[in-house]
Amino acid sequence: MSTDTSPPMAADVVEPGDRRALMRTYAEPPVTFVRGAGTMLYDAAGKEYLDFITGLAVVSLGHSHPEVAEAVATQARTLTHVSNLYGNTIGPEVALTIDRLINGGTGQAGGQVFFANSGAEANECALKLARRWAGGGSPAAGKHVVISAGNSFHGRTLATLTATGQPEKHAPFLPLPEGFVHVPYDDIAALDAAMDAETVAGVFLEPLQGEGGVVVPSSDYLGAVRALCTERNALLMLDEVQTGLGRTGHWFAFLAQGLQPDVVTMAKALGNGMPVGACWARAEVAAAFGPGDHGSTFGGQPLAMAAVRATLAVMEAEDVCGRAQRAGARLRDGLATLPGVESVRGAGLLLAAQLDTSVAKEIAAAALDAGLLVNPVRPDAIRVAPPLLVSDGEIDAALAILAAVMPAPISTTRED
Repeated sequence: MSTDTSPPMAADVVEPGDRRALMRTYAEPPVTFVRGAGTMLYDAAGKEYLDFITGLAVVSLGHSHPEVAEAVATQARTLTHVSNLYGNTIGPEVALTIDRLINGGTGQAGGQVFFANSGAEANECALKLARRWAGGGSPAAGKHVVISAGNSFHGRTLATLTATGQPEKHAPFLPLPEGFVHVPYDDIAALDAAMDAETVAGVFLEPLQGEGGVVVPSSDYLGAVRALCTERNALLMLDEVQTGLGRTGHWFAFLAQGLQPDVVTMAKALGNGMPVGACWARAEVAAAFGPGDHGSTFGGQPLAMAAVRATLAVMEAEDVCGRAQRAGARLRDGLATLPGVESVRGAGLLLAAQLDTSVAKEIAAAALDAGLLVNPVRPDAIRVAPPLLVSDGEIDAALAILAAVMPAPISTTRED
């Protein structure tokens, strides 16, 4: 028994903005937020901002949604964590809901779910599952390669980083794991040429490339990928970490094309801010995993599952897919009328305004000063992903701010 009678140490106090103890993995933030409510964020001085990034498409019901907040608070007072050595009552229920939404919300798809803590971990599960399914762990099997696309983004773990089609992100961490091949996105001929039936276990794609600039493939691309995967006995694995759960106007983006993928990953919007991810797979594919093949200490814990259960219930009650379609049309039309915008691409409430000059960072900085968060996803493109419950008035207010901060168009009139 301790005899130390000294008073407990007080919590360390830092001045606002003092980030000395943080690793320098991120740029210095231009603003620090202390509170959020719905589409609004507030900094330490009380200034309010319209959030049209939503934590990179995470807080899809808006900040501090009351039903999700209450579910988390109640669960925190009840049971937070027991590990996967034991069961909890919420995870199996949430898995059934996800399986139903994979099927468009009408009846079960008949798959199975693994819960993780992030999109990268959900994707890591998919990559391991592809190898286990194809080769059964035998080096002699040979069928282990995963094909992904150039300009893609799948995560920051070594395997998901390798799957990410951005060589500049690879360079500091070489050598990377073997068994990954990249082909140009939306190029079925390139994929066809790379798909060796003896070695390729799966194809891993985003239905829309979010971090790549909200790139939408040709309407026949994913269907052709599905046909190639079926022909050559490879898994079609879709990374819906950013596009899933209503963001594109459908529960999952692949549903717009009537696809039947073998594996689907999700995260971001799943817990409306709670760190949680999931990997769904067809039952016969999921069966390749046995006890001990994969795991996560925190994955599927009651606290995270309570957030997911509440989030999905609100999403269904609020018809977020329909709302994303309607609000997305209003936002798209408004963006298209802004000076300096050449075109608008995307789906639902995941949109990018293509600019006629490479001034995206300057526009985003000016918008932030004016009280609006948008993302300069490429030097010449601004990405917007507001809450799925965003109002018409909030859309109009955001468009007004963008209109005010857009640079004046460059005159092409020539004086002789």
